[in-house]
Amino acid sequence: MERLHLGEFEELVLLTVGVLYEEAYAVAITKEIAEQSKRSVNVSAVHKSLYRLEEKGMLKSALGEAESKRGGKRKRIFSITPVGKKALDESLELRNKLRSQIPDIAFKWQIS
Repeated sequence: MERLHLGEFEELVLLTVGVLYEEAYAVAITKEIAEQSKRSVNVSAVHKSLYRLEEKGMLKSALGEAESKRGGKRKRIFSITPVGKKALDESLELRNKLRSQIPDIAFKWQIS
């Protein structure tokens, strides 16, 4: 079976959807990624990744309940699918496999 490919930012988005679980909507995902990664994140980039991951079958979404503080607008809540979990598992496995093959000598630097 073909390996499921995830870009670095897609992986961050997918992981964050899992972290936020029932609160995984675009603005919350954007804030969480920015907080956890200590980097600037654009909500439109998150939106693009969410919909791309949904097209790949790694996420699914549903509209949440309407909120009066949002003028009745409903949030689109995302959740990980079995395909998304498989992609995360494969990504972690590959990273761990590669990391375990780096010889200790590669991390010994000589300061001159």
